Amino acid sequence: KELAEYTGGSGSIRGFKKPGQSDDEDDFDGQHVDYDDDEGDPEEDYELATGTSESKPRASLVVFDHELSPTQMKNLEDATGVEVLDRTGVILEIFSRHAKSREARLQVEIAKLGYLAPRLRLSKVGGDRQGGGIGSKGSGESAHELDKRRIRDRIAELKTQLDAIRNEQNNRRSSRRESPCVALVGYTNAGKSSLMRALTGSEVLVADKLFATLDTTVRVMHPESFPRVLVSDTVGFIKKLPHDLVASFRSTLDEALNASLLLFTVDASDPNFRSQLEVTRSVLREIGADDQDQFIILNKVDQLTTEQIRALRMEYPEAIMISAKKPEDVKRVRD
Repeated sequence: KELAEYTGGSGSIRGFKKPGQSDDEDDFDGQHVDYDDDEGDPEEDYELATGTSESKPRASLVVFDHELSPTQMKNLEDATGVEVLDRTGVILEIFSRHAKSREARLQVEIAKLGYLAPRLRLSKVGGDRQGGGIGSKGSGESAHELDKRRIRDRIAELKTQLDAIRNEQNNRRSSRRESPCVALVGYTNAGKSSLMRALTGSEVLVADKLFATLDTTVRVMHPESFPRVLVSDTVGFIKKLPHDLVASFRSTLDEALNASLLLFTVDASDPNFRSQLEVTRSVLREIGADDQDQFIILNKVDQLTTEQIRALRMEYPEAIMISAKKPEDVKRVRD
């Protein structure tokens, strides 16, 4: 279900998984189709993918909620005759759609090229497509027209440009060193940007969609205090976030690494928020930002019942429970 949200703009007919496979399992042999779901049977699902169903249209794209090796992807494309995209590919496409700044676009392109390189020779489906939408592996140029040498050269060129931007960021960060900085971190769509806007009065983008924020925004907390306090809104995390993407967005995540305080912003109304909180902690450990002082902000409690709020207070006695929509709650965070 989570992956289906990423594909906004691509129609979804059905999701299915291997019998007995949990949502967190990431094993997949890529050799055969042996799937099950709550809505149908494996044979019908195979017919949807291969276009042999007499009653339903053929799928134009098959998406797997795991990372596939190039060989697995080729085997699946050969078996179905349609383009196959894995979890990493979908996440990269969504990042590409939402990248607005030059830095974000550079970071996404580096990650996409690194993902594409080992898949060039093996992929047969979708190689002549143009454009950059979901299910399109090219971005204005056929994947088969690119070779590994050209990709390496392009990545090197992009990294040089990105290094120049990072040097500028480091200089700006040094100039802000005297002001304490609070970094909002958390799972994607947890309400970080809403809290950022409420704390600072800034017009940062607030949208009910995944990965709406790819660039770090730094603003002064309002009303201003002495010394002034800076607040940064960072890119959201997600389970099984591709390591190459973490590396590409390292400069964005450095705001968390250099913050005086981390506010773990959690969507308390999401039944999976505990695992999402662990994902956030895991990514921060990966970049070495797990030693900073931190508080947990349980956001969106206005969507919970009184009993649910009481239970969360028992489970997280140190957490601050708020709705970013309520000024009195935001004031408690600010104070």
